[in-house]
Amino acid sequence: MKRYWLLFSQVVTVLVAAYFVVATLQPTWLLRGVASTRAGISVIEAPMAPASQPAAGSFSAAARKASPAVVSINTSKAVRHPRSNDPWFQFFFGDQGQQAQTGLGSGVIISPEGYILTNNHVVEGADEIEVTLSDSRRASASVIGTDPETDLAVLRVQLDKLPVIVLGDSDQLAVGDQVLAIGNPFGVGQTVTSGIVSALGRSQLGINTFENFIQTDAAINPGNSGGALVDVNGHLMGINTAIYSRSGGSMGIGFAIPVSTARLVLDGIVRDGQVTRGWIGVEPGELSPELAQTFGIQASEGVIITGVLQGGPAAQAGVRPGDVIVQVDGKATQTVAQLLTAVAALKPGQAAPFQVQRGDARVEVSVVPGVRPRAARQRR
Repeated sequence: MKRYWLLFSQVVTVLVAAYFVVATLQPTWLLRGVASTRAGISVIEAPMAPASQPAAGSFSAAARKASPAVVSINTSKAVRHPRSNDPWFQFFFGDQGQQAQTGLGSGVIISPEGYILTNNHVVEGADEIEVTLSDSRRASASVIGTDPETDLAVLRVQLDKLPVIVLGDSDQLAVGDQVLAIGNPFGVGQTVTSGIVSALGRSQLGINTFENFIQTDAAINPGNSGGALVDVNGHLMGINTAIYSRSGGSMGIGFAIPVSTARLVLDGIVRDGQVTRGWIGVEPGELSPELAQTFGIQASEGVIITGVLQGGPAAQAGVRPGDVIVQVDGKATQTVAQLLTAVAALKPGQAAPFQVQRGDARVEVSVVPGVRPRAARQRR
């Protein structure tokens, strides 16, 4: 036993001595991952990671899944100088003719049949629309229909083997969820930025008639309009549409139209050529203690009706000025935006129950909504 212990101690001594010799003369031999450049410089390299395994916290899988379905949209339209018909203008400057005005945006392929969702303001008034895919294919796009009230438009291209994005459920989003914004900002090429859902149900921004925005701090810049807002699985959650900015660039306040709204618009445009919405012909207002006292009503929540269109659907159902609409078809309405959205979702010609607070009593009326006039912006 003593002999084995002596042998062990001698081996350890030799190894320690060898370690100190190497550490003194060639310390780089002891560093893991040491490599030499072509110039003979010793550098340390990270160990090779498996190609199929993304780095911790990486969104590369989501970006790789969604990015091929996000396209760049280039538009052009012919414009003339506003004074081109003025004889004096022509005398001094000559005939200026028509000049091409170009525009830039993004879009999302949502169907193998070539349907693309984008913003209405991206393609509005365009004479020519060209779509560029992530694989560099280009094609002319035709406008299937637009919906200015939600700032959405549906385009179509005739190409084979199109990458298609997976539609998610925007109703399941929660504040704090991580999201990615994909688009072509400033025309530099497809870009992916990350952030979180900052707020849900943003309205009264004065951007669209129907507002129910997802707010995010993912960087959205000019050119991102019409691009995709996706979750960490690469599923489409919204269509990027606007930013709040004092400089013209991203300040961390961007807005996207939920995919639930986009699907309704898509179905309406493809099926009917336009989006058909319900309309009851009332003038709503936010309920305040002053209005409640003026009309003598006992209600603390709901939307007060300050005017009713004579002969309209609401008037025919018995709705009066001073009524407070509390529910529409079983859905609570606490703001004007909620009332507008709930009424628009009703099917024209099909009666729907409205719960109304009238004075100190709550009554239920049945309203048969009509078709919302496209040009009517004042009455809901």
